[in-house]
Amino acid sequence: MKAALKTEDGRFSIEDVEKPEIPNPDWVLVRIRVTGICGTDLRHWKKAEPQLTHKIMGHELAGEVVEVGSNVTKVKPGDRVVVETLLGDGTCEWCQVQQYNLCPNLYKVRMETVSRSFAEFLMAPAEKLHLLPEHVSFEEAALLDTFSVSMHAIQLSGIKLNDVVAVIGAGPIGLGQLQLAKLSGAEVIIVDMVDSSLAMAKELGADLVINSKNDDPVKKVMEYTNGKGVDIAFECAGGQSMPQTLPQAVALTSIGGKVVIVGGFDEGEIAIPLEWQHIQKSEINIIPSASYSFWGIQSEMKMCLDLLAKGKLNAKKMITHSFNLDEINKAFETAEDKEGSGAIFVALKV
Repeated sequence: MKAALKTEDGRFSIEDVEKPEIPNPDWVLVRIRVTGICGTDLRHWKKAEPQLTHKIMGHELAGEVVEVGSNVTKVKPGDRVVVETLLGDGTCEWCQVQQYNLCPNLYKVRMETVSRSFAEFLMAPAEKLHLLPEHVSFEEAALLDTFSVSMHAIQLSGIKLNDVVAVIGAGPIGLGQLQLAKLSGAEVIIVDMVDSSLAMAKELGADLVINSKNDDPVKKVMEYTNGKGVDIAFECAGGQSMPQTLPQAVALTSIGGKVVIVGGFDEGEIAIPLEWQHIQKSEINIIPSASYSFWGIQSEMKMCLDLLAKGKLNAKKMITHSFNLDEINKAFETAEDKEGSGAIFVALKV
């Protein structure tokens, strides 16, 4: 099959590699139709990472079932599906209660199986597949991984009707956070540095947008909330911006409020000074949010798929660019240059 393999300098090379085979009777083979580039992928872009060299990456995808194991009854060849790309070892205590996002072996397992979408085919357990309604396109479905990350953060936040919420970062996850917060009955403030991303946030229902290059977000938020601050701040920028955005999230949160950390950190120890006395005296609750899994008895991805299918989540508007897999390096350049390209979600057609 054709696949994009990570090179020594952190770009991609299109090569022919062996097509995966179904390893177990309850697994399936999926022909990938669309995959997406997310913030996590961009943090690996142009980085020399020996452990990832010559590996297939990617974890936001939708496609068609082409082959099923002998025990599979949930799906059949020809079915249009979205694939959950979070797969733990299946044996730890967290996996046993469907909190596989917390599995200590999550990344080791998923990187060898379901998180390999920059290619033509992918193998996955049948339980990780969700059938797509005919009116939901592959491109829209590829955003469900992103929406699911935002859904998990929403659940952890305990958001309530009439809450005032700030979302820092207007990338795909931040815009997903915005839509879910609006569905929950909250007012939503969006903070970002890219005008095109803020314009998109306004189109998707943001009550106030703030360009942090031009205005002080804390001052603007305090003016909007009459000095109180927001009930919940979602940090959705992540990566290298964390030393600025996480203290910012704390500063614009009200007494007794919550800061939910959604954006991803880079590996290793990272020193981020915070006003810990203020956090303690104000009883600000800092809540880390990791990927997604089940909430109670419901798959968070299936919850997002239902909302998307009912027209309550808008994925179509967020898809700003589309490339073929052969153009993956150009696609990454476009996704990285948000200010110049206006990119939000960049889709790769396989």
